Amino acid sequence: MPRYDIVTIEGDGIGPEVAQAAIRVLREAVGENVLHFIDAPGGAAHYARSGDVLPDETLRLCRESHAILHGAAGLPEITYPDGTEVGNELHLQLRFKLDLYANVRPIKLLAGVGSPLAARETIDIDYVIIRENTEGLYASRGAGVVLRNEFATDTLVVSRKGVERVARFAFNLSRKRDGAPRDGKRRVTVCDKANILRSYAFFRAVCQEVAGDYPDVEIDYAYADAITVHMLKKPDFYDVIVAENMFGDIISDLGAATVGGLGIAPSGEVGDTHGLFQGAHGSAPDIAGQNAASPLAMILSGALMLDWLADKHADEALAGAADRIRQAVATSLSEGHAIPRDLGGSASCTEVTDAVCRALG
Repeated sequence: MPRYDIVTIEGDGIGPEVAQAAIRVLREAVGENVLHFIDAPGGAAHYARSGDVLPDETLRLCRESHAILHGAAGLPEITYPDGTEVGNELHLQLRFKLDLYANVRPIKLLAGVGSPLAARETIDIDYVIIRENTEGLYASRGAGVVLRNEFATDTLVVSRKGVERVARFAFNLSRKRDGAPRDGKRRVTVCDKANILRSYAFFRAVCQEVAGDYPDVEIDYAYADAITVHMLKKPDFYDVIVAENMFGDIISDLGAATVGGLGIAPSGEVGDTHGLFQGAHGSAPDIAGQNAASPLAMILSGALMLDWLADKHADEALAGAADRIRQAVATSLSEGHAIPRDLGGSASCTEVTDAVCRALG
């Protein structure tokens, strides 16, 4: 039986609570001996104690593991001298050092979850946003310039290699899916501002070149401002959306809001050899230690991790376990057994986890 080493960086705030909830569900789904969880330190609180947000030993373990499960990082009061938060540096360093170039954000409306969209009862929302994860505007973090306390600049960086590989990732993903809910067409939508900036015109042009290798997948284009309207008015049109780093960050949160919020939004940051998985939410230090956080985003991120491992290692058992976890989450929500607070219920983190485990059983 295959055995997979999973480095767990619980991190800050609610990170330890939701990470432990996900581990419990993963063990229930795959058995005790398939996943070997290795605890490793990192995050803002660790930085405050040691001066190091990502210890060398943690990085080594991440390099050698099959995957990384990350709770949450960041505490607003722990910042660098320039005012930026320390906690963000943990996964930013891992992105660049492990070349996690594709941020995978599934946007799917589950039964039993209310959507703020008026037509939610007749609209099927099921698409994936692929955010380029190592370039774009965020590549300038730490390198921006402030002149005489009067002017500030950050540089948007886009390379052919970076765009081509994330576009190819998006097209390959579309081939594995069943198409957009509205018409069943496999479709990749390129989100950009090609009408204004050369960098985004280049992003679009490279995506268009890649599309030539995928005649079975339709290519579509949307400006970043316009897509925020389309995601609300016709979310069932979308299959896969690919975007530059900052735009992908923004529209991912918008998409999450249409299907219940960040508390139910999974996320994966993957490259050719490594993958990191965490809920799309933050560390929520205001409710840390109260057993009040929803573990669903983290649990669904664990399922996303199993999907990635299954694909990478041709392990159908892991793929089946991932499907069972998603079905267990949907069952627990649709039957109203344990609804977390962010979805209008009152269930604790432990109660939600218990309900998902019962549904798995």
